[in-house]
Amino acid sequence: MTNFLVNLLSPIFTSLGVSVADLTSYIERLSGYIIAILVALVAMIVVMIAAHKAKKGVRHVIRWQAGIAFVAIVAVLVNVICYGPMYNNVSSILNAKKVELAKETTEQSRETIQKVGEEGMVLLKNKGILPLASDTKKLNVFGWDSTNPLYGGTGSGSSDSSTAISILQSLKDAGYETNESLTKMYTDYREDRPTIAMAEQDWTLPEPTKEYYTDSLMNEAKEFSDTAVVVIGRSGGEGADLPTDMKAVIDGSYKKQAENVSVTPENYGYVKGSYTNNGDYDDFDEGESYLELSNTEEDMLDTVCSQFENVIVVVNANNAMELDWVDKYEQIGAVIFAPGAGATGFEALGEIINGSVNPSGKTADTFVKDLQQTPYYNNIGLNAYTNVDDLKDQIAKNDAAYEGSMGFVNYAEGIYVGYKFYETAAEEGLIQYEDTVQYPFGYGLSYTTFDKTIENFKDNGDTVTFDVTVKNTGDVAGKDVIELYYTAPYTNGGIEKAAANLIAFEKTETLDPGAAETKSITINKEDMSSYDSEGIKISGGGYILEAGEYTISLRSDSHTVLAEEKFTVDSDIDYSKDGRSSDETVATNQFEDYSRGDFEQLSRANGFANYESACGKLSEDAYVMSDETRKAVEENVFGIYDSTKYNDDSDEMPKMEQDNGLQLADLTGKSYDDEDWDKLLDQMSFEDMSTLINVGGWQTAEIQSVGKIATSDCDGPAGLNNFITKTYGTAYPSEVLIAQTWNKDLAKEVGDSMGQEYVDADNFGWYGPAMNIHRSAFAGRNFEYYSEDGVLSGYMAANEMNGAAVKGVYPYIKHFALNDQETNRCSFLLTFASEQTIREGYLKAFELAVKGFEGNAIAAMSSFNWIGTVPSCANNGLLNNVLRGEWGFIGMVETDYDGSYGYMITDHCIRNGNDLMLGFNSAESNKLTDESATAVLAMRQACKNILYTVANSGYYADGNPAAGMSNMTKLFVTVDVILAVLLIAADAIVIVRFRKKRKNVDNAEA
Repeated sequence: MTNFLVNLLSPIFTSLGVSVADLTSYIERLSGYIIAILVALVAMIVVMIAAHKAKKGVRHVIRWQAGIAFVAIVAVLVNVICYGPMYNNVSSILNAKKVELAKETTEQSRETIQKVGEEGMVLLKNKGILPLASDTKKLNVFGWDSTNPLYGGTGSGSSDSSTAISILQSLKDAGYETNESLTKMYTDYREDRPTIAMAEQDWTLPEPTKEYYTDSLMNEAKEFSDTAVVVIGRSGGEGADLPTDMKAVIDGSYKKQAENVSVTPENYGYVKGSYTNNGDYDDFDEGESYLELSNTEEDMLDTVCSQFENVIVVVNANNAMELDWVDKYEQIGAVIFAPGAGATGFEALGEIINGSVNPSGKTADTFVKDLQQTPYYNNIGLNAYTNVDDLKDQIAKNDAAYEGSMGFVNYAEGIYVGYKFYETAAEEGLIQYEDTVQYPFGYGLSYTTFDKTIENFKDNGDTVTFDVTVKNTGDVAGKDVIELYYTAPYTNGGIEKAAANLIAFEKTETLDPGAAETKSITINKEDMSSYDSEGIKISGGGYILEAGEYTISLRSDSHTVLAEEKFTVDSDIDYSKDGRSSDETVATNQFEDYSRGDFEQLSRANGFANYESACGKLSEDAYVMSDETRKAVEENVFGIYDSTKYNDDSDEMPKMEQDNGLQLADLTGKSYDDEDWDKLLDQMSFEDMSTLINVGGWQTAEIQSVGKIATSDCDGPAGLNNFITKTYGTAYPSEVLIAQTWNKDLAKEVGDSMGQEYVDADNFGWYGPAMNIHRSAFAGRNFEYYSEDGVLSGYMAANEMNGAAVKGVYPYIKHFALNDQETNRCSFLLTFASEQTIREGYLKAFELAVKGFEGNAIAAMSSFNWIGTVPSCANNGLLNNVLRGEWGFIGMVETDYDGSYGYMITDHCIRNGNDLMLGFNSAESNKLTDESATAVLAMRQACKNILYTVANSGYYADGNPAAGMSNMTKLFVTVDVILAVLLIAADAIVIVRFRKKRKNVDNAEA
């Protein structure tokens, strides 16, 4: 029966976003009700058939009575279903309502987004062509992307860009006329953008081939204007990383990066994406990646640069492309990097080109000339184990949502991510910097010049303080960024340290020519400590500020030093004893034992002597899961996982279903440790707790026993996105563009403006901001994340969160943690890294965001991937010891989408600090069957974290919202009353007509 119904209904429900696994679970849960309805249907049919033998007048009555009874039975069962097993699923939809945002709210958002564009677009190159001369009024705009630019990315971080300002509109608003013949050629070639979706990706770059650039078209263009703007675009999104080998995508094959590994396609799968060639030749040559120019784009650039001396290139991408080609064309006089700009961010493009806005953006990533030579390149993508087929089969039997793979990724480069590698490698002589790096991290040009100095430097013991003065020495007004880096003393073979580390940054106000601004800076020395995870100096791990000379450098980018000051630490300061002042508890190793893996990690020792062996192609042995790893993994697999190992016989069963007369609203504003929380929790039943924990799919559930209302949570980092109510807010720009402003105040304004949209929508749960690291330029979700650097990411995120928190919004910082690639993300992706790498690189943004958060309520979203052999969603060291214990986080943690996938087990999650499941209580792995005291206490703790977060949000800002009848109940009461009236009326009519006919028959017989 279940299989029949699944096959029958799956086409309908999958089109609505319901997975086959979820549908199967729903049908199994409702099987008794479905059977009852089918029995009633059969009974009705039998009665109607049997009625044929009754007298003619009676036959009609029996059939109508059978039909009315069936409708009544179905109505009762629907009510029972909707107010029983499916209550939270149905109520989340019916109680939600689409809202129209206030005009002033959306106007404020659009103004803020435009500011982000004005301060976030980066002028990468300028040979004096920009700003354009005032007598230039017309522009030829080349490149298909100019007609359909990227406003963000795809997936949960996508947004409605239907009212967005386009690139062409921006140029027109800036006073330029654009060549309509060129635009028409592009739109005629292809109007819609290829889809990059979670399920499947079309990587086609619809750039017209060279024969489209006819002599007549080009002659018309030259007559129209002597200036050309070329737009190059690259898309990306959730669910897939950008291809490293486009030739393999085009011909449908999959070429493993580690060519010396002998594996079959069955073991690895295939690239899901497709590509349609634009001509009768391949758009990409062997080994070329999606982040290189296609052959078609090269042909277009050759054509444009052969016809025009003044060429401006606009790179519309969220991922750092290979851009060395911009220096191969003498005609390219300027390059602007313009990531997804949201609703109005592109307005800045025309303003920058005409000079009404002076660009002040700085890169948030390092742009290298050859991405295949990056230290991470061989440790990304579809690295799958080859000896686990039996384990995969076992998982698939227990969990229908399992995606059938089991992969790994080694963070072999260690702490040397992005600029930290390139600056250190250059200092050690491993690379020639100018031959390797195109544009440094923190790099960006202006139309004016600035002079920066460090003054009043003082060593205060635990801190250093100083002033930085920025003076505009040019001819036009502009803003600039103060970038401060530190260099710690490094001992060959000792604790790993990068040669440059961002420690602080500030952005000036607009400075007129000759004007200056001074910023006072305080840096805590403990923030320059290193984490010793290998026990070189600290057994068991911990932070240490090693003795020696430290340098604070003021730089215009990560590579260019403008000024520096030094101070000396006389002896090692070991923070594993008393802890850093910003920590609630002392930091010690939480991951190293199971996260380190057995790969060789890159070391600075002897000038990166092990670079080739650490960062080269993987050996065949790397793809064989060890027995030790397998044993550890199996303990976390659904069907093998044993909850009883967590149970403690000394735990006492808490009270349940008590009548203490409290409502959740009574706890609003009270401290987390207030004794009334226990009294409130005592009122909940086992089923209440199970429901609250398991029903977290873009919501938190209604719990009547404590007077908690149902609430709504929304995607995503790019603005209000409620797919349930179809309420979509203003499209905010990619977090890359926000990061490139390097403006903390503007980030706070982004949060404030976006937060007001959440207020208008009566929605206070925000699945954002996202702050994973751009470890790889190929990561599909880089548009959702700020930067390759944790300090830049963390401070920008904290300010964005604080802006939203003022409005009562609780942000979910995500994806916690190490979710730095999309490939295999739900398929047991074992992410191996040293604890130093984890803490200094990948947790840093989250740490700064949590410690810098100033709101009442906070949340976090754990990630799909595993940290070593432990799932992030059930990682006690991550979620309890670090997040809550060390950093002082108070609030709730939710999973990423609870598809189960063979390891997202509710019992496992709540026992290890994950409180809420982002799903609909539909998977077998959601069932909470252990009723031991330990298990119930874990449920209770998870519920407290959820309730505390919601109670201290905008939902409870104005008292008790639980009073009154819900929209769902109003609807059901209305429909039930109407249906009852109709059924009674129908029954009455049937009876009256029967009696009338009967009377007429009796009279006739008389």
